[in-house]
Amino acid sequence: MEQGSKLMTGHEAAEMLAGEGAAVSDAPASAIPPHELDRMTDDIIGALKTVFDPEIPVDIYELGLIYRIDVADDRLVSIDMTLTAPGCPVAGEMPGWVENAVGAVPGASGVKVNMTFDPPWDPSRMSDEARVALNMY
Repeated sequence: MEQGSKLMTGHEAAEMLAGEGAAVSDAPASAIPPHELDRMTDDIIGALKTVFDPEIPVDIYELGLIYRIDVADDRLVSIDMTLTAPGCPVAGEMPGWVENAVGAVPGASGVKVNMTFDPPWDPSRMSDEARVALNMY
C-alpha cells in the first residue's frame, strides 16, 4: 500500500499538517489532491478531539495520545496511539472510539488503530491547552 504524502508524528507534527510547520516528508507524493488531504487532516484532528479519556477532562489529541496519523492513497487512515497508562480502564474500548470517530470523516475509506506503549506516554506530550485545562502550567 502506498503511503500518503503527509504524516503526523505526535502533536507538533499534527500541527505541521494543519499548516503550522515547515518539515518535509520523505514519503512519495500522494494521489490525494493537496486540498482534499488538508481537509481530511483537519477533519481527522476534529474527530480525534471528540474522544476523551473518561477520567481526564481533556481530549486524546490535546493529551498527546496520538503518535502518528497516516492517510494512504486509498484513503485508509492509520493511527498509532497510546494511553496514559497500560492499565487504563478503557484500554479495550478507546481504540473503537477512535475508529468510530475518525471513520465518520468524509473521504476516509477505513480506519486502523494501532496501540503502542513505545515510547510510553508522559505529561510532556500534552499541548499547552491540555496543561491549562488540567492546571499543569
